Amino acid sequence: MDTIVVDSLTREFDGTRAVDQISFTVEAGEIFGFLGPNGAGKSTTIRMLTGQLRPTSGSAQVAGCDIVSQRDQMKPQIGVVFDCQNIYERMTARDNLRFAARLYRVNGQRVDEALELVGLTDSAKKRTKTFSNGMRQRLVIARALLHQPKVLFLDEPTRGLDPHIARDIRSLIVQLAEQGMTIFLTTHYMEEADQLCRRVAFLDRGRIVALDTPAGHKAAHQSTYGGEAPTLEDLFVKLTGSYLRGGERM
Repeated sequence: MDTIVVDSLTREFDGTRAVDQISFTVEAGEIFGFLGPNGAGKSTTIRMLTGQLRPTSGSAQVAGCDIVSQRDQMKPQIGVVFDCQNIYERMTARDNLRFAARLYRVNGQRVDEALELVGLTDSAKKRTKTFSNGMRQRLVIARALLHQPKVLFLDEPTRGLDPHIARDIRSLIVQLAEQGMTIFLTTHYMEEADQLCRRVAFLDRGRIVALDTPAGHKAAHQSTYGGEAPTLEDLFVKLTGSYLRGGERM
């Protein structure tokens, strides 16, 4: 069953198409990679799919809700982790989550469950201004999970983290997907996408230029690499960033 359905989704800014008629589906419990260089349209797509930005044309449904006409019904079904860690530094980790729990109208018991899920139980009473970057990121993820969303949008969740914390977050992502949560993931770490994602879409200048499993992507281009399977990083460079190379859209 598809949890995300996107049909010809388009967004223009002052006559320029940031997202250009993209279409794809994401199944329940799937970790879906949405990859592209900076400026390719990833964040604009997420903003549309999470109800923060109206599309210029096209349509999409997330968790069974239309992203425009049923935005209010959709929001309780989704969690969002952007690359900015907007937490209250003077508050403790637990108080940050208690505040969010009241906004989400969820039982306070979920606060301790979420802290345990991300490994912050022992730091629950500490003010977050003392937290490391990795601890802050885990708290942001805990906040997005408080209301047990059906779909979790993760925008570069392991960027700038040390390998230990990054591995813990990747393990959590797998655990959530195994429990049936749909994960929409953007990352610039191609090994991470290869390891986690069931399917990967490459985005270039607002268009999806390739969509397949990691293995399918590699097999499709193997002949152009002397019979050896390319890495996802090889394919990222090959398929995206045409505007950086001075080329035309593919």
